[in-house]
Order: sequence, then structure tokens, then C-alpha cells
Amino acid sequence: MTSAKSTRPRVLAIAEAANPEWVSVPLVGWSLAQALREVADVHLVTQIRNREAILRAGLIEGQDFTAIDSEAVARPLWAVAEKLRMGEGKGWTTLQAINALIYPWFEHLVWNKFGPAITAGEFDVVHRITPLSPTIASPIAKKVAKAGVPFVLGPLNGGVPWPRQFDAERRAEKEWLSYLRSAYKHLPGRTRTLKHASAILVGSHHTQSEIPECYQDKTVYIPENGIDPTRFNQIAQPDNDVLRACFVGRLVPYKGADMLIAAAADLVRAGRMTLDIIGDGPMFNHLTAQAKSLGCDTGLTFHKWVPHAEVQAILARSHILSFPSIREFGGGVVLEAMALGVVPVIVDYAGPAELVTPETGYKVPCGPRDDIIAGFRKTLTELAKEPASLEPMSRAAKDRVDAHFLWGRKAGQVRQVYDWAMSQNRSEKPDIFAAPIRQLSPKSA
Repeated sequence: MTSAKSTRPRVLAIAEAANPEWVSVPLVGWSLAQALREVADVHLVTQIRNREAILRAGLIEGQDFTAIDSEAVARPLWAVAEKLRMGEGKGWTTLQAINALIYPWFEHLVWNKFGPAITAGEFDVVHRITPLSPTIASPIAKKVAKAGVPFVLGPLNGGVPWPRQFDAERRAEKEWLSYLRSAYKHLPGRTRTLKHASAILVGSHHTQSEIPECYQDKTVYIPENGIDPTRFNQIAQPDNDVLRACFVGRLVPYKGADMLIAAAADLVRAGRMTLDIIGDGPMFNHLTAQAKSLGCDTGLTFHKWVPHAEVQAILARSHILSFPSIREFGGGVVLEAMALGVVPVIVDYAGPAELVTPETGYKVPCGPRDDIIAGFRKTLTELAKEPASLEPMSRAAKDRVDAHFLWGRKAGQVRQVYDWAMSQNRSEKPDIFAAPIRQLSPKSA
């Protein structure tokens, strides 16, 4: 076994979704796998659809990564999933249910390719990074453990309950299977995966709460999202004459752009605030009509989709990220804003609530729609009185990201988990964030 303190561990990083040119889960998979190269010797295993983008990023096939062709099973089942989800971007739970059928074949092929090397001790750690969903088991976890190699799982994240006041939005998202989601806890594959994992990275307190008590001693809390300082490297410098706000996200009901427009309308109409909305989706026409009917369309700019690399240019003109989403697993856009020194104003629920502290942003209590609108209106009105007063919080937000959430920082955090997983003495589980993160629980706000 490699000495954790003196040498770099040899890591087989399994990330079925890992793509430098996409966003969301594929970008998380890619970013973490790449960051880990700073602290370990990493060989990435991913799905064939990511191959060309990874080659364009400069990795060498066979040396740095391997692309597994599981399309014979994946392609037809993904086609079924797209039909069942009943609309682009909808039915996320349905998509995950289909992925639970697709994914085992991918890992079967991974074991066929790398099983002999794992068994021969050519890797010190096997780390399954994606899928992030805790509903998708790992068929090879037991085999890796039997070979005497630590199996690290995660970061797992997902399944945040829909707030009961937003059942209409839940139905609009075609989340029919979400009512039955908890059934995954009783699947035998889940128990085997958790049993044979040496360490389980959990990306949220909610996900950690879903891990059975008998495996809690193996869980380590590390939020899933991180920041690439080469992508987000500007510093917000908004004009302080009026409050400048920005929203970034899909224009779908649960993201709450309509609630934001309702909350901001009076300020925008009076010229005390401007609002940039970055994103597109089925609510676009409704939102533009809403802005016009409220008379705030002249101070509100709809940008639709812009390349991910250009988002920061618009965000950097803003004082605040105004983001009333009521169901976010990770909240990557919140970290992106904070990295630029843009102060987040969020709903105090799920992923974003775990990232934002009282020193770095504002949390509006989660409640019925009208209460969230009133809470945002009150906060925005106060901030509009003196936008320049946000400067200390802006600096604190950026400092927090620099200290804990750059991908390089996260690689160091995961390396601590590797060292613990490889150690003969596992009595002291690493407390990666210790005091700074304990205050992030939604219950503490």
C-alpha cells in the first residue's frame, strides 16, 4: 500500500460524466478529476461521449484517460428517457431512474478494462466521482473492496425535497417520480455500495441525512461545486448609483425568476435598481410579458443564454446575485457570483443556504410564494438605499470562496480523505471544514 504521507496516491477516477465544454454535472466531474491531478496520479475513466472534448483539452488517451463505449445500452435507453421526461429540462427524477438502468453496464465495462489492474494493486484508490446522484449504486464497489483497495464514493448530492408550498411547480417540472423517490433507499445495490465504500463524500447536509446511521462514520461533508479561478477571475466593480442585480439560471418555475421580477418591479420602475436575467427556458415569454405588464421592462435586460465563459462579464457589473430558486442541490451559480465578489441574495433552503453565511450574503426565509416575494422585496429595498455599503460583504464572499471552494482547495480536501481511507488508523475521520462549515446547515439560519 502506498504511504499516504510520502507519495502521491495512484487514483483511478471514475467519472461517467466529465466534460470541460459542458456545464452542471459533467463540468463538476471534469473539474474535480482535473484538480485531483495536483495531489495524486490520476487516470480518468469516462464515457465515450466526452472523448473529443477531453482530447481538445489536451489530455492523452490511454495515458491520462480512458473512454468507455457503453453506447450499445446507453443510446437507446437515453432515447426512452427523453420521451418519458415530457419536455427539455423536465422530469429530472425520471431521467435519474433511467440512468440507474444505464449506469451498471458502464461500470461493468470499467471493471472488464481495469479490474485486473485494480486487483494487482496498480491503484491505491478507486474514486467514483459521478454520477452525483445518491440513487445510483456502484456494481464494482464490492469487487474493489475485495481487492483490498479503498473505494471512495462521491460527492453524492440530490433529492432535496420540494417545499410543500410549491407542489404546482413540482408538477410543472413533470416530477411525478419524485413522490416515490425514497424507494431507492430499499434497493439492495445501494446497501452494498455504502457497505463497501471506504469513504462517502456527501455534497449536502440533506444527502448526509439520508445515509443510514451505520455508515455515518464513513461520511465526509464536501460541497460538490467548486470554482476554476481561470474561468472566474474578474472582480465585480458595479457603478454605485443604483443597485445592480443579476439572475442566472434556467427560466423554469422552480428557479423563481417570476418571483424576482414581482419583488423588484417597483424598484426597477423607479430607476433605483437594474436587473439582468441570464438564461432561457419555457417561461421566457411569460417573464417578458410579466415585466411589461408591471412597467419594469425598461430597466430589465433579458440576455437569454450566453456562453458559460461570458457569464462572469455580466455578473461582474452587478452588486448582487438575486436568486430565489426554491430547489437547488449544489448552488454552483452562487459560488460563481461569490468568486467575483457579487453578494448572493437567496432563499434559505437546500444547497445555496449551505454556502452563504451571514457575513457573505442574504437569506430570505423559505415559505409560500407571496412570503418569498415580500422577503426579496424588503431585502432589495434596503440594499437599494446604499449599494456601496455592500463592499465589505463583497470582499468577504470572495475571500470565502478563495479559502474553501477553489477546485485546487477541494483537491486538497479530497486528498485528506484519500489519506484517511488508506490509513491503517481510521479512528479520526477528517473534519474538512470544521468550524467554518458547521454553521451552514439550513436549520442554523
